[in-house]
Amino acid sequence: MTEAFELAKRLIAVPSVTPATGAVFDEMEAMLRPLGFGIHRFRRGQGEDGSDEAPVENLFAIRYGPEGSNHFAFAGHLDVVPPGEGWDSDPFVPTMRGELLHGRGAVDMKSAIACMVAAAANVPQAAGTISFIITGDEEGPALHGTRAIIDHMEADGICPDLCLVGEPTSVHRLGDMMKIGRRGSVNIWLSVEGTQGHVAYPHLADNPIPKLVAMLAELDALALDTGTAWFQPSNLEITEIEVGNKAHNVIPAAAKARISIRFNDLHSGAGLSQLVAAIAEKHGGHALPIISGEPFLTAPGAFSNMLAAAIQAETGLKPEQSTTGGTSDARFLRSVCPVIEFGLCNATMHKRDEAVAIADLDVLTRIYTRAALGALTLKTEQEGAQSA
Repeated sequence: MTEAFELAKRLIAVPSVTPATGAVFDEMEAMLRPLGFGIHRFRRGQGEDGSDEAPVENLFAIRYGPEGSNHFAFAGHLDVVPPGEGWDSDPFVPTMRGELLHGRGAVDMKSAIACMVAAAANVPQAAGTISFIITGDEEGPALHGTRAIIDHMEADGICPDLCLVGEPTSVHRLGDMMKIGRRGSVNIWLSVEGTQGHVAYPHLADNPIPKLVAMLAELDALALDTGTAWFQPSNLEITEIEVGNKAHNVIPAAAKARISIRFNDLHSGAGLSQLVAAIAEKHGGHALPIISGEPFLTAPGAFSNMLAAAIQAETGLKPEQSTTGGTSDARFLRSVCPVIEFGLCNATMHKRDEAVAIADLDVLTRIYTRAALGALTLKTEQEGAQSA
């Protein structure tokens, strides 16, 4: 089996449900130190601002090339979602069945990180500077993960020229899709206050439910846009309605709902929040937004062309350059340098019996090796990230 296969097994074997700390980062450090990387590990989150949340561990590793050489960063996360019940094998015991390697994180995204490490071993130090931006909080709130590493890099004056995130972007076959941007995301909690009372005496009460229903109907009818050249139309979904009324003869005192908007570069999180707040106020309600990320696009150019060529050379496929899907930590990294996402097939990520095709690990390692070597020779002054 390939080096990436063995490294993937080592990472999968360490339980690391969000927020990941400790042993899985020990494994990562043990893989990188022999390759000449300096390692900085730190934890953030616990107790900050009075919070009682669990701490998040992060790792930044760097191997410097010759002075003045390009700096290319691999980025990803070691945390995984909870495995759930019903697996055919222990989710944290890497298991081969046929041509597949099973285990939580096999796709999202421990195997891709293993391929990155194997690729870095193939790149001579004389080629340039390589770093790893690895967090334990991508699947969670993402408050103290990659953003904290960015703070660390900026404090030390370290800025990659280009960055590749190893999210599972392929759909049907390894190499058929890469992500050159992502839509923004905002979740908005809506509430309407009323006056509790008996259903037989509605004149003595104020039912908040009809107001909430009217508010949601107006929001659901919004046509935000028809899409752009690189982005699909923005989309608003009602994701929760809550009243909590346990009695059949009581008009409730309050009604709540939540909406989620995934939006393209025609909008900003703040602008959409203001729009929803105005509609909520019109119906006697309130809106509380939390913006998870703004849309961004790494404009097609030398970086995306180089990566597409590397993918095609190893798979025979010309990858689609897409902005579909959910958010990732690329939304933070795009403030540092141009960023593109490319990785394994995403069919089983977050699912029971998550699995990666073993043959894909060797192919992905070769693609990442080509990508690193290519990025370290690119002239980056004309690259750029566009954002709303």
